[in-house]
Amino acid sequence: MFAGIVLAGGEARRLGGVDKPMLEVGGRPLLAGVLDALGGADAVVVGPPRPGLPAVRWTREQPPGGGPVAALAAGLALLPEATEIALLAADLTGLTSSTVDRLRRARGDADGALLVADGHRQWLTGVWRAGALRAAIPPDPAGAALRRTLTGLSIVEVPAVAGEAADVDTPEDLDRLRRSR
Repeated sequence: MFAGIVLAGGEARRLGGVDKPMLEVGGRPLLAGVLDALGGADAVVVGPPRPGLPAVRWTREQPPGGGPVAALAAGLALLPEATEIALLAADLTGLTSSTVDRLRRARGDADGALLVADGHRQWLTGVWRAGALRAAIPPDPAGAALRRTLTGLSIVEVPAVAGEAADVDTPEDLDRLRRSR
């Protein structure tokens, strides 16, 4: 069973602490676009519940603010039947269902497939074998680095097409995105 875990609990410090996943672009929250890219798969959003989004399950990492590995562990706990999982950030502005489909096809027998943009692995834009993710989670995931946790797994790198790995980290990113839509 294919499912998605969307990490939506960051503090958005570079954006002044706004609720980044709910920033609107083109009249829709960023988080809604990421959920659309999952194409109706069972989705868990790790972060505070937000109204007005499609039916998803919500959970929080322990402790709240415990980082992406703790968030991944919280999401996995709600998806015991999943065999394949898309692990995504809530602020991916160029992500589409075809991106997710490409990652799924590319994964093959590997543990995961990650989008690569400008020579950098996009750790929160990937599709993984659920069993590999579960096995990689340390006993105490709070504060653990995602890259260090997952880097030992077999990973297929999938080159991003223009704009596909874009996200919103700064006010300038948000302005540029809003002007382009």
